[in-house]
Amino acid sequence: MTKVKVAINGYGTIGKRVADAVMLQDDMEIIGIAKTRPNFETVIAQEKGYPVYTLAERVGSMEKEGIEVAGTVEDMVEAADVVVDCTPGKVGVTNKELYEKAGVKAIWQGGEAHELAGCSFNAEANYEEALGKDFVRVVSCNTTGLCRVLSPLDNEFGVKKARVTLMRRSADPNDIKNGPINAIVPNPIKLPSHHGPDVKTVIPGIDVATTAVKLPTTLMHLHTINLELERECTAEDVENLLAEQSRVRFVGQGITSTAEIMELGKDLGRPRGDMWENCVWNESITMYEGELYFFQAIHQESDVIPENVDAIRAMMELESDGKRSIAETNAKMGI
Repeated sequence: MTKVKVAINGYGTIGKRVADAVMLQDDMEIIGIAKTRPNFETVIAQEKGYPVYTLAERVGSMEKEGIEVAGTVEDMVEAADVVVDCTPGKVGVTNKELYEKAGVKAIWQGGEAHELAGCSFNAEANYEEALGKDFVRVVSCNTTGLCRVLSPLDNEFGVKKARVTLMRRSADPNDIKNGPINAIVPNPIKLPSHHGPDVKTVIPGIDVATTAVKLPTTLMHLHTINLELERECTAEDVENLLAEQSRVRFVGQGITSTAEIMELGKDLGRPRGDMWENCVWNESITMYEGELYFFQAIHQESDVIPENVDAIRAMMELESDGKRSIAETNAKMGI
């Protein structure tokens, strides 16, 4: 079978995870990763056998540190069928001209604006919209987590109104630029937050508004979800529906915090201890005065990884059915 040639532009928190997930799939392969600095991630990428590309002006500094450079970023892009752009937010937009010039398909992450690609993606909610597209944006970790529950709930019961509070980690565990902090920060102070409009780029007709605060933690985000539904249902009906979603994992068995969820990821033997699924406390699923409430935790470093794999499959038209693509990705990743 001819495999789709995937390049990763930016090999950091998301890029390295996407690369590893792609290499697990039967219908795609990594033909190169791009790094700008010869740090430990670059060394590990080389040890894994990923060809390392860099900016033309950085070749010398890479080779000086013992990194074998396969070529420039432009060389990598020319050799790819699709580029997954995992460069820092607001940087990816500057790469679009490069991808257009090379005639290569490209995927951006949620740090970029919807308008950059014109198609914002979540495998559960709108897989078919990305079929054959040249440019796609996989939405952020929080938006991904919201789409995964709002889409099936809307399809089954109709979401009349969604109000969500996001309690956000202040930085990733390896990020010392943004922390440590000893504060709770409204983020943003002007309400509502941008997450609701971002959900609408995937599920246009939904009435959703969000607020957010940053907390002094690095582990996960936590959502408090409150919904008014069009059709009457019970908490048990909701629990049964969410139990059917392959990228929703119920947490219980004494798990009362995000720290314990991350420990669960390690106990499951997950790469880097990642939790690719929404982690919903099923005991929290409650109908109160006709409204639905529940908590979910989102691992910001990893929940978008399977979505990137599905986006590649849709754009390259390797699979026309979203449910089949999700099943294939899940099976290879161990979800």
